[in-house]
Amino acid sequence: MSCDSATLARDLKYLCGHGYELKKATAADMFPQTVHVETVCLLSKFHEAKHHVNVTVDMDEMDLTSAESKATYEEIKKYVAVHNDGMKVSNLYIAQVQAKYGIIERENYNLPKSEDTKHPQCPKEKEDAIVDALRFFRMI
Repeated sequence: MSCDSATLARDLKYLCGHGYELKKATAADMFPQTVHVETVCLLSKFHEAKHHVNVTVDMDEMDLTSAESKATYEEIKKYVAVHNDGMKVSNLYIAQVQAKYGIIERENYNLPKSEDTKHPQCPKEKEDAIVDALRFFRMI
């Protein structure tokens, strides 16, 4: 909506005449050092709805969302340490195991300069511990 009061009043009169109710309005100075100010309005028309559906969702019945099924590296490290006599795993090992199972969070921009760079490979016992953690967190 426009900022000048005449235009705002005209717009609100029109909207209120068509079933909307002004709940809240605030000025937003998006262009400092100018005379222009935007008005942000929260309008509601719920009471005019002829048909609406009330929905009740029980969170226990829902599957995990993708955000809930992702554990951080620190959570994975802690799980591995607690369940494997204090075993420590590195972020590199976790990333290698995740890549092996097709879990790629985002593109890696920290790539080596040369193609023949050698990286330590995750030992089998640490890989098994990380896989156990990934299963616990329902990532695989």
